[in-house]
Amino acid sequence: MFVARHNAAHAEAIAAGEMEALTGSSVEFIEKASGIKARYVVDKAGILDPDVMRPNIPERSNDEPSILAEIAIEAARQAIAAWGKPVDRIDAVLCAASNMQRAYPAMAIEVQQALGIGGFAFDMNVACSSATFGIKTAADFIASGSARAVLMVNPEICSGHLNFRDRDSHFIFGDVATAVIVERAEDAQGGWDILGTRLKTQFSNNIRNNFGFLNRAAPEGIGARDKLFVQEGRKVFREVVPMVSEMIAEHASDLGLDTTQLKRMWLHQANINMNEMIGRRVLGRDPTPEENVIILDEYANTSSAGSIIAFHKTNQDFAAGETGLICSFGAGYSAGTVFVRKR
Repeated sequence: MFVARHNAAHAEAIAAGEMEALTGSSVEFIEKASGIKARYVVDKAGILDPDVMRPNIPERSNDEPSILAEIAIEAARQAIAAWGKPVDRIDAVLCAASNMQRAYPAMAIEVQQALGIGGFAFDMNVACSSATFGIKTAADFIASGSARAVLMVNPEICSGHLNFRDRDSHFIFGDVATAVIVERAEDAQGGWDILGTRLKTQFSNNIRNNFGFLNRAAPEGIGARDKLFVQEGRKVFREVVPMVSEMIAEHASDLGLDTTQLKRMWLHQANINMNEMIGRRVLGRDPTPEENVIILDEYANTSSAGSIIAFHKTNQDFAAGETGLICSFGAGYSAGTVFVRKR
């Protein structure tokens, strides 16, 4: 639910001409522009306070788990329980996400330590495509013999980088964490076969967040708008939809797959209009809700986690041999396709 609140002092200042009113928003505008109706956030109170308009996340001591690691660990424990095997079979941990809490030490190593996993761990950031890039990285480690199984976590506290004073983007993101385990085919019992993975990047500044450790070296820019999430939405739509649609078709063709026979697409959950258009281009017709899963109405855009949530919630009806597509796209531009088949 989206709630508008007005501070009485602000209202008086606006009426007196001492403060400029921000452009208003509405439920109708948000739903039409994005398809988003709700989201989960790590702290609602700070976001709804007009004097704060950001989540309140108290700093933790170095002896406590970081908040990104904490939510990643919880998602990982659920994934490991569903997997049903001991953690000593996992040889690597990847933390693949858009928003990293710190430069170092890596959150992946923190998760590794908390779960008692051996081997190696590292963080990787490819914005909203981080999960598909992480799946391919995990699959490549397994194919090379570097690991028997890889745990990939996607902790996303996206509300922390939102400008809640920006009418066009304040509603976009929600917070969540997901986890995926990729293992050798010969060790797997049930689950899914990865038929093929493909990655693509193409530089664009149309989605950006310039916050980083070098900001303190240019203090005049610390409060600048581009230190939070900024997007040229119309340009992104025009450029990303054809790029992703063509990538899916080309990858499927190279794998000998007929996209019209895909049972389901689990696309990145950024915008309902983008997803519907990509679905039409890939299938050559209007996809049904069962074929082109939309979960952003409940979760909003959860960056790298969106396609993984969609997969998690809507894969139980697959029979052996049926095929689907996990696909991500986002800042960079970046895009990833992972074709999977039920074992």
